[in-house]
Amino acid sequence: MSHLIGRGLCFTRDDQSILEQIDVHIEPGEMLGLIGPNGAGKSSLLRLLAGVTAADAGTLTLAGKPVDQLSPKARARQIAYLPQLTEIAWPMSVERLVALGRLPHLEHWQQATPEDQTAIEKVIEQTDLTAFRSRPYNTLSGGEQARVQLARALVTEADILLADEPVSALDPAHQLDVMTLLQAYVQAGHGVIIVLHDLALAAHYSSRLQLLHQGRMLAEGAADHVLSDHFLEAAYGIAINPTDHRAKHGFSLPWRRIEPEDRDR
Repeated sequence: MSHLIGRGLCFTRDDQSILEQIDVHIEPGEMLGLIGPNGAGKSSLLRLLAGVTAADAGTLTLAGKPVDQLSPKARARQIAYLPQLTEIAWPMSVERLVALGRLPHLEHWQQATPEDQTAIEKVIEQTDLTAFRSRPYNTLSGGEQARVQLARALVTEADILLADEPVSALDPAHQLDVMTLLQAYVQAGHGVIIVLHDLALAAHYSSRLQLLHQGRMLAEGAADHVLSDHFLEAAYGIAINPTDHRAKHGFSLPWRRIEPEDRDR
């Protein structure tokens, strides 16, 4: 598995500084949670790491090699990028859309192999899309579409997965499903960088957090360090309410998925 390392990343748009001197890295077997208020530069950073946009300064390497020297296909095999939910105009079926995630593994015009089909079937089941596999993508709800896009990213089986707010359109149960699925992906030896606005989810599932504010890295480390009152106030203008009984456990997740066997008890 590959390490993705960014050093001193800077990015400007329309003469406005979006990111300044950002250091970021992800190793196999860990989930990095990117948090911060709206406009902090989280999505811009993810696009830089994915190679969608180029940094104005800084270096970005994958397994020690400059990312911009990799062919698009080689990069796509090693870095999967899941942007925020986007519309697809044509009526492509769920199964066909998920299968597009295997293209980096295929030669031009090569048909999907049995190995590819096995990977597709596995991810469709994992993302709870079996009942929708033949449905046109543009007939699905926003939450269902989000799961399809996640499946498309996961089926690539890339070393690094970059996910931009993958749970924002989902109900609480499917949020837990997706985060658990990403956690399993990490435990299998992959690296995940995920943008989240839900601080409880970020704290519960991430190996470590990086807090962005106004295009700069404000804090990095374990959740109890990054989500301290000092940094929460500086970034969001908020603090943990000590009189709120729901906050007595800090940022612990207050609910869990009920498994089918639990319902029979």
